[in-house]
Amino acid sequence: MFTGIIEGLGVIAGIRPSGAGKRLIVASDFDLAGTKVGDSIAVSGACLTAVRLAGRRFEVDVSPETLAKTTLGAARVGQRMNLERALRLSDRIDGHLVSGHIDGTGAIDGRETAGNAVVIAVAVPAALTRYMIVKGSVAVDGISLTINTLEPGRFTVSIIPHTAGMTAIGLKRTGEPVNIETDMIGKYVEKFLSAKQEHPGPPSQGVSMELLAKAGYIK
Repeated sequence: MFTGIIEGLGVIAGIRPSGAGKRLIVASDFDLAGTKVGDSIAVSGACLTAVRLAGRRFEVDVSPETLAKTTLGAARVGQRMNLERALRLSDRIDGHLVSGHIDGTGAIDGRETAGNAVVIAVAVPAALTRYMIVKGSVAVDGISLTINTLEPGRFTVSIIPHTAGMTAIGLKRTGEPVNIETDMIGKYVEKFLSAKQEHPGPPSQGVSMELLAKAGYIK
């Protein structure tokens, strides 16, 4: 699990085939002390496993599924990537709970200045906006952001100077692809509700004194 609060940037220093997938070599701009082989690192929002570490460089294998579902399929040497190591149970959750399992990709659809912020519009498949709400959370290239406006197939977010400086979002131009992960709560709620409609249980009789007594709450 991650928080969507980016630790720093990395640069893809190398790409080579790895079976049907690829192996990425990433050079981080921050100290990786404490990170070990097997740890999860979100690379522009995609949860990957470190398979080799050397100083500030790490290597990750990217499966064919991840290459097909994320922007990593078009990754190139020299590209800047957002990096976040996995959440520890003792950490503050400053963003929102992010799984690192990308739901799909979108593209930067426009940007305009609003005071000290930049409002960025992102075009996505309409199916993804189904799991979004205004003032809800979304992860764009792994960055935890708040949705300002929303319509089918498009949403906007505000990027403050700190976020623009600490992440690669400030470098994105109109038309460039981004990874999208919607808030997992909406997906779980939809799954529970659809399962209930497909397999309805016995009608609920509500809470009664008899039910509370049977459960041991009252005598």
